[in-house]
Amino acid sequence: MIVHTVPPMLEVDHLAKRFGELRVLQDISLSLARGRVTAILGPNGAGKTTLIKSILGLTSPDGGKIRLAGHAMHDDPSSRAAIGYMPQSARFPDNLTGTELIAMLSDLRGDAALVDRELVERFRLGGELGKPFRTLSGGTKQKVNAILAFLFTPQLLILDEPTAGLDPVASGVLKDKIREERRRGKTFVLTSHVMTELEELADDVVFLLDGTLRFAGSLHDLKLETRQLNLERAVAQLMRDGASEAA
Repeated sequence: MIVHTVPPMLEVDHLAKRFGELRVLQDISLSLARGRVTAILGPNGAGKTTLIKSILGLTSPDGGKIRLAGHAMHDDPSSRAAIGYMPQSARFPDNLTGTELIAMLSDLRGDAALVDRELVERFRLGGELGKPFRTLSGGTKQKVNAILAFLFTPQLLILDEPTAGLDPVASGVLKDKIREERRRGKTFVLTSHVMTELEELADDVVFLLDGTLRFAGSLHDLKLETRQLNLERAVAQLMRDGASEAA
């Protein structure tokens, strides 16, 4: 009998990247299962941004491969259409409205954008999508940023500091949305400096230090390995361990 196994949503295989003499990523290999939320953590300069940009195709690695749902992204860049991205601080054309930007993205993709009207309603955006971005508050722009990330029904969503600038109500709405979509089988990658937020949402943790992978596994296993009760203390322990090795 042939058993068909479902490939992981994302596989990173021996990824490496240099900027001049600086090795930003060193032999990074990891696998993200479908339908789970993974937090990517590490201090500034650890390589988190370069890893995310490599997945998005915004920077070219010097070595290694990235596969999305079993397909090599280097061979098929169009596979990145299955990724939704919410940058920490999106830069929108100030003269465009949210509705106009959605239409522009649909034209660029050659595909109709499926706007999550329920999320728009829960964010209470309403008429805000019809206003030029220059007139919107920072929090409202972040809500539009979230709406855009969920366009085109992506299977993998990369959210960089997603609740930054959101009030507690809007933050709760976005967290609930992440949980709902995870239950539907969507895969998430999150970055945040708010450890309590990540502990609330994450199933798995990837920890980078000085461009190397120091931990990749479940949040539960991380706590067991570090003998710490919460994510913040577990990450601090990983950093202490890394400093001891470097000394």
